[in-house]
Amino acid sequence: MKNIFIIGAGLSTDSLIQYLLNQAQGHGWQLTLGDISLETAQRKLARHHNGRAIQFNINEQEQRTHEISAADLVVSMLPGALHPLVAKECLKHGKHMLTPSYVTPELQGMDKAARDKGLSFLNELGVDPGIDHMSAMRVIDRIKKQGGQLLGFKSFCGGLVAPACDDNPWHYKFSWNPRNVVVAGQGVAKYKEAGQYKYVPYPQLFSTLSRVDVPGYGEFEAYPNRDSLQYSKLYGLEEIPSIMRGTMRRPGYSAAWDIFVQLGCTDDSYIMQDSHLLSYRQYLESFLPHKKNKSTEEKLAAFACLSPGSEIMIKLRWLDVYSDEIVGIKDATPAMVLQKVLEQKWTMAPQDRDLLVMQHQFDFMLAGQRKRIISSMSCEGKNQENTAMAYTVGTPLAIATKLLATGGIQLPGVHIPIMPEMYNPILDELESLGLKFSEEVIDL
Repeated sequence: MKNIFIIGAGLSTDSLIQYLLNQAQGHGWQLTLGDISLETAQRKLARHHNGRAIQFNINEQEQRTHEISAADLVVSMLPGALHPLVAKECLKHGKHMLTPSYVTPELQGMDKAARDKGLSFLNELGVDPGIDHMSAMRVIDRIKKQGGQLLGFKSFCGGLVAPACDDNPWHYKFSWNPRNVVVAGQGVAKYKEAGQYKYVPYPQLFSTLSRVDVPGYGEFEAYPNRDSLQYSKLYGLEEIPSIMRGTMRRPGYSAAWDIFVQLGCTDDSYIMQDSHLLSYRQYLESFLPHKKNKSTEEKLAAFACLSPGSEIMIKLRWLDVYSDEIVGIKDATPAMVLQKVLEQKWTMAPQDRDLLVMQHQFDFMLAGQRKRIISSMSCEGKNQENTAMAYTVGTPLAIATKLLATGGIQLPGVHIPIMPEMYNPILDELESLGLKFSEEVIDL
């Protein structure tokens, strides 16, 4: 019997848990689900006879040692910073580990120790990172096998709201951690275009856009992600002239969001004085030049050089940013206040469905002809709880867990799914579940 220990029962675990419970009886598995909330773990297991719910705190060493030593495989759904703590315990007791998160330098440093013990530490098995790696590498490897030369690679992903539930002027609702949306893109975006390295500082990010068309869903805009250059080496594309990854939003979103960036509302580096006493109007006024006899909205329009009836001003007005409601958050950063504003307007209703869209564009030369493959995938959630985001994070991780438990993957060391031994079986099963990329080939 295999004992699979899942640490964490957060938003993205539903499909992971359900998949493994469905497989448990046939394989003779026992599933242990540990969470800081025993009630949450019990609810997600729904008294399944192959499931065991426990209250679990990763920082309690005795409990951590006991549960991990009793497991055969450990799936960590904790925040990425805590994965090395789990990995060290897995190394100590000789246990395999899987995560959906980015590999940290500390975790990568355990590669040799894991290899020496014959342990697989498999990471980046969600959607982004995860499905993005697998779907890109499958096409890249295919082009190379045919003798093609890669000239350009662009990859875009976005978590938005399904068209049938799109009822606000931003065409956006939270389907994931709101904080990550508020602070997204801070730093410098790096990519390569026609052999030239490009650097986009944060204040220019949301005006540096690409157009993306996704079959069945129409037009999107995409702004560059922070560091696209690292994927040149990761994907074996060191000599490629153009490479960029980006985040998708509906047209018009970025120009409106850029107003918050230019004001300083997304800054998370300092605490605002008496933030709990501020109204939202006063919060906004904190970033605007003082002008007598001008309303907050008039000041903002002047700051942004916008007419009162512009689409951007309509978006901002819809957020109720001029309200006299009190913020009520003590020692808040500007980003924390903005997050509260947005959570009141961008939270999905119980019946709302989210949308996950992903597209890769591969430019290459084959037999003297320049071509482009456009590979697109989309997935809509069922409701506020059963989201496309959670499904596309949890399902590939669940498939990888099954493969590792049954010997379908045997790769000692620290890995991400960029090799055929990992991406082929996972993508094949995702396709059987309806999560499939469509391809269009264009002669350039």
